[in-house]
Amino acid sequence: MNERYSRQVLFPGIGKEGQDKISRKHVLMIGAGALGSGNAEVLTRAGIGRLTIVDRDYVEASNLQRQQLYTEEDVIEKLPKAAAAQKRLKAINSDVEVKAVIGDATPPMLEDLVKDVDVIIDATDNFETRMAINDVSQKYSIPWIYGACVGSYGMSFSIIPGKTPCLNCLLRTIPMQGLTCDTGGIISPAVQMVISHQSAEALKMLVEDWDAVRTSFVSFDLWRNQYTSLKMGKAKFAGCLSCGEERTYPYLDSENMTKTTVLCGRDTVQIRPSTQGELSLEKLAGQLSTLGYTVKGNPYLLSVEMGSERMVIFNDGRALIHGTKDLTHAKSIYQRILG
Repeated sequence: MNERYSRQVLFPGIGKEGQDKISRKHVLMIGAGALGSGNAEVLTRAGIGRLTIVDRDYVEASNLQRQQLYTEEDVIEKLPKAAAAQKRLKAINSDVEVKAVIGDATPPMLEDLVKDVDVIIDATDNFETRMAINDVSQKYSIPWIYGACVGSYGMSFSIIPGKTPCLNCLLRTIPMQGLTCDTGGIISPAVQMVISHQSAEALKMLVEDWDAVRTSFVSFDLWRNQYTSLKMGKAKFAGCLSCGEERTYPYLDSENMTKTTVLCGRDTVQIRPSTQGELSLEKLAGQLSTLGYTVKGNPYLLSVEMGSERMVIFNDGRALIHGTKDLTHAKSIYQRILG
């Protein structure tokens, strides 16, 4: 047994057998922001076999207050979070196979990625993606761990297909927080608390100690010294379209996914083209430069500026329009630059 895991092996809940299981397991991390980077580091240090990280964004200065894998250099280089996380995680534990996926976690992508995944961890900032995760979890019988935080408040719930209610069931019972980090801010201790709940649940699942997995919905407010744990067994709904008797997995239908999204925490709109294709960033940079745009880039993206407008373009045609929450205005900028 590798000496680096000796203290973890001494823990009775894991032991040598559990560590062997952890080293063979594959975790899919959806999101590489505050929750994603923290969970990814915990599991990488724990010695998981494989980690796939999906994220659509890049590192900005406002991330550094709570997103623990990133540095000021990542901000300067505007590295995609998934790529920056992969680089840092490989430096932490070179035995772990880390795959970075730079893009939006759409239903087709999720269905492609989960084929050999053991656990999914939710580290997203929007319910549209969470509902798609929930449906793909139910369709392929893969457990996943919900987590969210804003301000000093956080929550987490472990979802095991066939045993616990799914997120779609929960929404009939529990009103979810309406605030975002844009409107309510966020403090790092709340992030760390959710990470602790999620990563602990992930380790239980990875060692296959299913009796230890928490089946209650946990929420807390660190500033107000509140902690709640709700039993959710009765929330399971037989008519649920995601996990019920006549399930249809409605959130895996791409037609139900919006093509424009206002990103959490910033005046930024993401625009995703209706058809996927690969852009030549080098060619595009040359074209935009001749039109008078200020263009900077790296192998993953282009940052395009003209006056007060700024757009970041990824090689799959996806773009982030900064400085606006107006979807119509954002689309007009996108169409003006990319056609």
